[in-house]
Amino acid sequence: MALVEKASAKLEALPLYARVRNSLVDRMISGEWKPGESLPSEFAIAEELGVHQGTVRKALDTLTAEGLVVRRQGRGTFVAEAEDQSILFRFYRLTRNSGNKETGFPDSRYLSQIKSSASPQEQALFGISGRDYVWRFERLRSDVTGPILWEQLIVPEKRFPDFSEKTQLPNNVYQFYGANYGIIVAKVAEELRAVTGSREVCDLLEMPPASPLLEIDRRAFALDGKIVEWRISQCRSDTMHYRNELK
Repeated sequence: MALVEKASAKLEALPLYARVRNSLVDRMISGEWKPGESLPSEFAIAEELGVHQGTVRKALDTLTAEGLVVRRQGRGTFVAEAEDQSILFRFYRLTRNSGNKETGFPDSRYLSQIKSSASPQEQALFGISGRDYVWRFERLRSDVTGPILWEQLIVPEKRFPDFSEKTQLPNNVYQFYGANYGIIVAKVAEELRAVTGSREVCDLLEMPPASPLLEIDRRAFALDGKIVEWRISQCRSDTMHYRNELK
């Protein structure tokens, strides 16, 4: 009981707009508002929650800054989809060394996909047991100049229960998660390191064996704070670099 009271007191200490923000996020997590769906008007939300319309506006401003909702002039506020250009490139940081922007967002080619028992590390990451399974997808990504990175995506079967050997992840995976499972990727955490490429990966990237590559270890978090995808990417380091702007 003490823990419950402590948690309740912590919530009460939040500014009112932050509590409204959390209430709106809870409705996204529950699936009441799915990716791409419009939210009620500020007035309707304010009336339902018994708060001032300005408080709702500030909560929506926060959600917009977080990339969780998108405001469209004359149409209203919508739960963000990963297909929105700003959201799509929010999680893509690779840039050509030449600075050429014409290469665009890379296309994907499937290499393999298998279902297997979760490893101890995967069990810890996804909060699952040794009796649970994960899906492993391997693909090669290329732009108009050729292959640029190899990657493996791992997702827990529990969050994607109807996956099968015929499931084909589209180029825009996060939009697929949202549209088909109501899973909104709210944030990602990445670790970068320099690695020596294996013969297999270097062949796929059309590079000499043992070439230096940039490895990106990414964990994607849903709105509920749980990891829904673990992705390991190995990228060419001779033509690409990782760019992040801090504000």
